[in-house]
Amino acid sequence: MPAESSATTTPAVSMDSIVALAKRRGFIFQSSEIYGGFNGFFDYGPLGSELKKNIRDCWWNDMVRRREDVVGIETSVIMHPKVWEASGHVAGFSDPLVDCKVSKQRFRADQLFFSPVTVDGAIVGYVSALESEDTTAKLQAAAETFKRKKAIVGTLAPVTPKDFTEATSDQIPLIPSPGTGEPGSLTEARAFNMMFQTNVGAMTDGSSVAYLRPETAQGMFVDFKNVWDTGRVKLPFGIAQIGKSFRNEITPRNFIFRSREFEQMEMEYFIHEDADWSQCHQEWIEWCRQWLISVGLPASKLSLYAHKKEKLAFYSKGTTDIMFEYPFGVQELWGIAARGNYDLGQHALASGKPQEVFDETSKKKFVPHVIEPAVGVDRILLAVLCAGYAEEDVTDDKGNVEKRTVLRLSPRIAPVKVAVLPLLKNKEALVGRARALYKKLQRRYAVFFDDSGNIGKRYRRQDEIGTPWCVTIDFETIEQPGDTFTLRERDSMAQRRITEVELFALLEEHVY
Repeated sequence: MPAESSATTTPAVSMDSIVALAKRRGFIFQSSEIYGGFNGFFDYGPLGSELKKNIRDCWWNDMVRRREDVVGIETSVIMHPKVWEASGHVAGFSDPLVDCKVSKQRFRADQLFFSPVTVDGAIVGYVSALESEDTTAKLQAAAETFKRKKAIVGTLAPVTPKDFTEATSDQIPLIPSPGTGEPGSLTEARAFNMMFQTNVGAMTDGSSVAYLRPETAQGMFVDFKNVWDTGRVKLPFGIAQIGKSFRNEITPRNFIFRSREFEQMEMEYFIHEDADWSQCHQEWIEWCRQWLISVGLPASKLSLYAHKKEKLAFYSKGTTDIMFEYPFGVQELWGIAARGNYDLGQHALASGKPQEVFDETSKKKFVPHVIEPAVGVDRILLAVLCAGYAEEDVTDDKGNVEKRTVLRLSPRIAPVKVAVLPLLKNKEALVGRARALYKKLQRRYAVFFDDSGNIGKRYRRQDEIGTPWCVTIDFETIEQPGDTFTLRERDSMAQRRITEVELFALLEEHVY
C-alpha cells in the first residue's frame, strides 16, 4: 500500500468548513431545501443519522444500561397543558424579543449588543452588532466608521458592549437596528413565549390548546410516582430520557447549535431531602465531563461555568454548565442543575396527587430533591464535528504533497467503523475475500465496502467521514499463509498486517 506521512495542519476550524463538509458528505441538510429551506430546522443524512444514533446509544448505554441506579422511560411529546402551567412554562418560558419596525426583523435582546460612541469623553452616537465570536471587535469597527462618516475630530474611546436588555428608554431610540443600520426603529424588549402551540381534537378553541414540549424533563417528573411504584427503585436513583423537544427560537443560529426542533438527553437524579446535594451535584458534573471526553471531545476545549447566585431561579440551589470551545465562541454544551424539590412540588400542588416517598429510616414522608444533567444531542454532534475536523498536507513516499480533510471521530461514535477495500475490483479472489469479511463485520458493526477508484482516493474518502480504520484485501492476503489484511489507521495513517481475529478484538476494545 502507498505510504503516507502527515505534515502541517491548517489553523483554526471555521464554521463554513464544517457546514460544507456536513452537506458534501451527507451528515446534515437544510430541512425542505428544495423549497428554499426552513429556518431553524435540519435533516440528518445517512452519515449524520448514524452519527446521531451512535451518540444517543453511547449515552444510553453509559447512563442507563451500565448503571444500577438509573432507569429509562419515553414520554409523549404532547402532554396535558396543565403540565406546562404547573411547571411555569406557560407563564414564564420566554426570551426577550426586539422588533425592527422598518425591516420587520426580530432579534433576541440578549443577543443584540450596543455601545455608545465616545469621542473626547462625549457620547456622539451609538453602534450595534449581533452577538458573535468577535462582537467587541465589530462594535469597535462600527464606532470607527461612525466617527469617520460623521467627520468627528477627537480621540475615540474603546467601546463598552452591553446587551439590549440593559438599554434605557432614552438610549433605545438612538441605537441603530442591525436590520437597517439606522436608529429609531427598534422597539423595547418584550417577553416572547417560545412554546409551539397546537390544538388537540376536532375543535380549535381555547379548550383544545396544547403545546409541543420545550423540554423532556417534565415527562419524567410527571411519571415519577409511576416509576417509583413499578420500577423497584430506591433513593438515590435517576430517570433518563432521550427525545425531541421544540422551541420557537427568535433567532436560530450557528447551524444546528440553536434550532427550533432538537433532541435532548436528560436525566433526573432523585435524592433524599437531607442528602449532600452539593457533593452529588459535583459528582454528576465530573461524570458528564468524563463522558464527553470518552466520545472524543478534548479536555482542553471543555470548561466549567457556575451560574451566579443572583442569576439562578429562586428554587435552584446551583447550576453549572460544561462549556465547549466552538468556532463561534465558548458556549454551553451540558447543563447540570440542582433543582431542589420544586418540580415535584409544583406538580403535586397542581394535580392534587402527592409526590412524596416514605423513608424507612426516619419513618417520614418527603418530596425528593433532584439533580438534572441535560444535554442536546445536536450540540454534541456539532462539537465532535468541530473538534475532529482538520485539513492536513500529506506527503507520500515519492515526495508528492496533497491536502487531506480528516474527521477524527472517536471509534465509539464514528458512523462507519471499518471500510473494507479490495485492492483491485477486477480480481475475483480479492473481491470475494473482501465481501466475506464485509458480511461478517456487518453483523455487528456499521461498515462500508468500497472498490471504486485507486486505494489512495478510497482512503481519503474514509478520512473525510471519520472512519477509524480501513482494511485492504491485497495479494498477500490470498497468496501468503496467515490470511492477513493491511490495516490502515486514520489518524496516524500507519499501516500494519492484521488477522481477522485481531481485527474483531480491536473493534471490541474500542467500540463499546
